[in-house]
Amino acid sequence: METIPVKNIEPGLSHEAIAGLVRPDRVHTSLYTSPTLFELEMQRIFSRTWVWVAHESEVPDPGSFKSSFVGTQPVIVVRDRKRNINVLLNRCRHRAATVCEHRHGKTNNFVCPYHGWGYGLDGSLRGVPHPESYGDTLDKAELGMVRLRTESYGGMIFATFQEDIVPLSEFLGPAKKWIDLFMKQGAGYPIQATEAHRFRFPGNWKIQLENTTDGYHFPIVHKSFLSSVDKQTEEMLNFVDGSGYVEDLGNGHSVMVMIPDLVDLEENLEADIPERFLELAQALRDEGYEEMQVRRIVRAVGGSGFNLNLFPNAACSMAFFRILQPISVQETEIHHVAIEMKGGPTIANQARLRLHEHFQGPMGFGTPDDAEAWERVQRGGGAGEDLWIMLNRGLPGERPGADGPRSDVSAETGMRAAYQQWKTYMTEGGQGV
Repeated sequence: METIPVKNIEPGLSHEAIAGLVRPDRVHTSLYTSPTLFELEMQRIFSRTWVWVAHESEVPDPGSFKSSFVGTQPVIVVRDRKRNINVLLNRCRHRAATVCEHRHGKTNNFVCPYHGWGYGLDGSLRGVPHPESYGDTLDKAELGMVRLRTESYGGMIFATFQEDIVPLSEFLGPAKKWIDLFMKQGAGYPIQATEAHRFRFPGNWKIQLENTTDGYHFPIVHKSFLSSVDKQTEEMLNFVDGSGYVEDLGNGHSVMVMIPDLVDLEENLEADIPERFLELAQALRDEGYEEMQVRRIVRAVGGSGFNLNLFPNAACSMAFFRILQPISVQETEIHHVAIEMKGGPTIANQARLRLHEHFQGPMGFGTPDDAEAWERVQRGGGAGEDLWIMLNRGLPGERPGADGPRSDVSAETGMRAAYQQWKTYMTEGGQGV
C-alpha cells in the first residue's frame, strides 16, 4: 500500500507535498487532520476566493445587517442608505475589538464598545472621542473598517478579500443555471431566508462539503427517515437506483440530480399532485388560488430534485441553504437556512417548514444521523494516519456531461471536483492570482 509520511512533511508543507495529497481517485487522510493544512486553507482558499456570506433577503432595508464569516474571519453584511450591500471586517481599526456581536438586526451605525470609535454603514470612520489627543496623526479616510469585494447572484451574496479575483459570474460558471432553477421555489414570490438552525460537529469542514453530493449514503444513513414517510415519498427518494446523476460544474462546484422530474419546478404542472400534498392543495383552493397557481405552489413546497454544491462553503439543497463555517481543523459549524415564499400563502410556508423540521430540523431525522456519520469519519481519520480516503466510486462510468464529467447519482464525482479545486488553490493560488 502506498503511503505518504505526513509527519515528515509538516509543518513546512511544500506545494509539491500538498499536490501529492490529492490523486484523481483519492485524497490523503491528513486533509481531515492536519492543523497546518487547515491554516493554509484559511489563507489560500477562504481568503482568496468567493465565499457565501448571506442572502439578500436577510438584509432587506437600509441599516439591516447580519453577522457572518469568511473562513474564520468575522464580517458584517449590511445594506447602507444608498441600498448598497457592504461586507465589512468585524474589527475596529483602533484596537481590534469587534464592533457588532448581534447575529442580525437594524442600526444606523456601528460603534466600538471599547473606545467609542464610530463607523457608518459603508464602514467609513465617522467619529472618534476626544480627537484632540491625536493631533494631526489621525487620518479618518485611512482608518475605515476593511471592506471586502462583494457581488451577488440570484440573491446570494458572496464576498472576497481578493480584489483582482475573477467576477462572481465567471467563478460560478455553469452553476448559475442551477441557482436559477433552485430559486423557482418561490413559485412566483421572492425567496425569503428564514432564521438558521445552527449546530457544530467535531469534524473537518471538508467532510460536510462531501456530503452534499453524496447520494451513496442516503438509503443507509437515513433509513430511519425513510421509514417515517409515506410509501409514495419513500419510492420517490429511492433515487440511488434511479436515472439521476452527479456532474462536475467546474471551479469545485457540482450538482447531484436525485429526482430528474423535479429539476425544473415550472414544468409538468399538470401531473398528479402527490398524496402528501392533497390537503395543502385543497386548502389553497379554498383560499381562492387558481388551479395552476395551486399546483405551482405545491410543487415548490416539496423542493427541487437536486443538491447544488458551491465551493467552498455553500449548498442549495432541495429546499434550504446549507452553509458550512470552519472553526478549527476538527470542528465545523453548520447553518441550515430554510427558505419560504415572501408574501406567499402562510399555509404553504408552514408546510415547507414542517418538511424542513422533519428532516433537517434539530429534532428531525436527517441532521442527527448525518452529524454522527461526520463525527465518526473524523474519529476514524485519526486511525492509520498514512492511509487514503477513497473517492473512486463512479469513476469507471464517468462520461462527458453538459458542463463537465458526469456519472451515476451515487458517484463521488462531486467530491473529486471539490478536491481538484482544493489542490489548485493550495498549490497554485487559485482564482485571482
